[in-house]
Amino acid sequence: MRSEAWLSMFALVFVSCLRPSEERAERDLEVGRESFGRLDVTVLSGLAAVRALGTDSLVLWSSAPAWELELSASEAMALSLEVQNAMPSAELSAGDPGATVAPLPSEIGTRKRFRVELPAGTTRFAFGPPDASEVGAFRFALLSDVQEAIDEVQDIFRALNAEPELRFLLGAGDLTQQGTHEQLQRYQRELEQLQIPYYTTLGNHELGQTPSLYQDYFGRGNFQFDYRGVTFTLLDSASATIDPTVYEWLEGWLDHARDRVHVVAMHIPPLDPTGVRNGAFGSRAEAAKLLGRFAEAGVDLTLYGHVHSYYEFDNAGIPAFISGGGGAIPERFDNVGRHFMVIDVAPETGIQSTRLVRVSPEGP
Repeated sequence: MRSEAWLSMFALVFVSCLRPSEERAERDLEVGRESFGRLDVTVLSGLAAVRALGTDSLVLWSSAPAWELELSASEAMALSLEVQNAMPSAELSAGDPGATVAPLPSEIGTRKRFRVELPAGTTRFAFGPPDASEVGAFRFALLSDVQEAIDEVQDIFRALNAEPELRFLLGAGDLTQQGTHEQLQRYQRELEQLQIPYYTTLGNHELGQTPSLYQDYFGRGNFQFDYRGVTFTLLDSASATIDPTVYEWLEGWLDHARDRVHVVAMHIPPLDPTGVRNGAFGSRAEAAKLLGRFAEAGVDLTLYGHVHSYYEFDNAGIPAFISGGGGAIPERFDNVGRHFMVIDVAPETGIQSTRLVRVSPEGP
């Protein structure tokens, strides 16, 4: 009996080692779904996390510029709805003439507040800026690997706020040092000074003792959204692998973006461009498989963090950048220092330009 118990325990440990991100992939499916009292909440595709739900109030954290929301009420009711991490021009509209939406003032530009009158039954709402579905060029930024430099992140945010015409900030993980409640709350408070929303996946430093805690705050680790004719796919590679379940999702996501400009971001890159940092997937075979799928599907740009420096290279013929300049301990003598990237993209012509923006001198 003891040997059987030992073998069973060994098998469980072995399987968990084979799929270290399985729990997070399963948790992704729960993001954006919550019920309380008279109300059921569903954010389609999990593109917003439910941060709080009470008898007459709902708070969401947005992970994308635009998405749809279903609210199912057992009886007519009034609801206070707040969406955090929103684009400043975002609006909420109801698809049911029996529902009404009244905007409310907010002191934070990326926080939208509404008074919603709900009829009994299910009502679908659309949230996002008026131009989200229009096809046209735009500019976004990339910032990753802040970690222990959280006390200094405001100068990066000031530099981002000074950049003209940025629509949003993309993140490739490692917002925090250990992914604790306190650190995730601190990062959320710091983001209140940023004038654009921050759409991000997680890094290995967010795993901590409760791997799914990040998702409670900032939503899914694996998701896809469209904006102005361009598709963005963010993947959870925080465990130096992509979970098999996510590969199933990825097949559909790649097909969706096959004829569109497609940007993919994740934390740990499949391959280390110099091969000396242990900063890549645990399996080179998996890295080749993933990059082969990207190449076959016509991905236009891949963005990574994890390595605390800046590298421009290509993988499988796809332009690639590592930008880990949020402030975590920098590579020595690389002459890069704290930084972010600015990227111009157009659905008709693809990636138009990329630019490195230095925020402080290089590290030691």
